[in-house]
Amino acid sequence: MSFNVDPNTPVGVDPSRASVARIYDYALGGSTNYEIDRKTFSQLNEAMPGLWDAATENRAYLIRVCRFLATHAGITQYLDCGSGLPTSENVHQVVQRLQPDSKVVYVDNDPVVAAHGRALLQDNDRTRFVAGDIFDQASVLENEVVQTHLNWTKPIALLFFLALHHYQGDRHRPAEIMRDYVDALPSGSYVAISHFYDAGPEGDPEALRALQEAVANGAMNGVTARTREEILEMVDGLDLIEPGFVEVRNWWSDGPQLTAPSNAQRIIAGLVAHKP
Repeated sequence: MSFNVDPNTPVGVDPSRASVARIYDYALGGSTNYEIDRKTFSQLNEAMPGLWDAATENRAYLIRVCRFLATHAGITQYLDCGSGLPTSENVHQVVQRLQPDSKVVYVDNDPVVAAHGRALLQDNDRTRFVAGDIFDQASVLENEVVQTHLNWTKPIALLFFLALHHYQGDRHRPAEIMRDYVDALPSGSYVAISHFYDAGPEGDPEALRALQEAVANGAMNGVTARTREEILEMVDGLDLIEPGFVEVRNWWSDGPQLTAPSNAQRIIAGLVAHKP
């Protein structure tokens, strides 16, 4: 398949290879994506119909979590790892509307994300973007922007929305990576995660397997769905905020759930935890 290359394509971007960030952007109705991203999403949606709903459900969860952190927890510092492309209702938009003095640092390794992330700096002096590998925790934590833009003597919200399941390697390694991040956080900080969830027999193992195979065999890196125990391992020693570890649609929903969740909605679970 051939693709017309946009002369404005950022340096380092391959428009013939799907990008996780651009696929998610497309799922949320964004315009920063290519034909390969749209085709890949369609293939994933065939493997597990309803991924549109899952994507919007995760964005709604992000917004609710950020409202909680800014309003009830009083957090004014955020480190968003694997942030993806700027779209409607980004972390900084939600929290700065509620706490205008909030500072945000986004971290992502996608060149398109980097190009758009840096554009945030033009009109928002309390927001920064760092091009980096979130799975190289030392390089993120030691980054000059991360160290200077945020005050590491005061509570920070560490955010990993649909990011940790993209790690390629030992399935327990993300828990070790998270331990380093959590150890670096000041007392009173919070950690928020959403992740592909393997609910076992209670879920739909065949549909989940089909989705993971579609991802692995497609034009993007694979994902690893983890069990409740494996995801909770990432916040070992922290205090879970009610309602604990749940499907993201059930984390302080804005209203009663009038319909049953689709298989796609059931494969994303999340939590918010507090560091004493």
